Amino acid sequence: MKFVSLISSGIDSPVATYLLSKNADEIILVHGDIRPFTDEREIENFTLLVGYLKKIMSCPIKVYVVSHGESLGSFKQFCNNKYTCVFCKRTLLRFAEKIAEKEGADAIIMGDSLGQVASQTLQNIKVIDNAVKIPILRPLIGLDKEDVIKIAKEIDAYPLSILPTDGCSAVPSKPSTMAKLEKILEEESKIDVKNLVKNAVNSLKILEI
Repeated sequence: MKFVSLISSGIDSPVATYLLSKNADEIILVHGDIRPFTDEREIENFTLLVGYLKKIMSCPIKVYVVSHGESLGSFKQFCNNKYTCVFCKRTLLRFAEKIAEKEGADAIIMGDSLGQVASQTLQNIKVIDNAVKIPILRPLIGLDKEDVIKIAKEIDAYPLSILPTDGCSAVPSKPSTMAKLEKILEEESKIDVKNLVKNAVNSLKILEI
């Protein structure tokens, strides 16, 4: 099986990717570059992290970096900001689905744990998943943060996952935890999501590790 993994420089998605590498013939890592909503250290930290993952994972990997700053900026400018985290995840999934089609991948891996953050409530997960048709695998869904940290430490990825960055400045102060699909579709209609996804995927960068 071949998977596409949506992976950040944080703790959760690298652990999810590592766990499913045991079941994969290949994993394509896809990283959303959210600059200017974070600093340069984020992509530097990500590069270090995936370099380490390549050494410990059970299958070959390929790494793509997709520009997500323009799409995030459009959502921030034209849409209701309390839904930004939902828009973000839906757009990342669209990127990943296009790449999966290109690569012949069978599913997308995400590092969500139920209820940890605003975009991971069950209601929001349902709305986020509606953006794509490809199967989505969430190996951490029943784990709490301490469970995930324990695994990250066991595989020695934790120190690389907590390197300092400015975080994501696009995160709203009061994110919605109960988004309704009808409202999200209404908000997304204010911008050309399809074209944003097309432009981002057409300008993919391969990260040589």
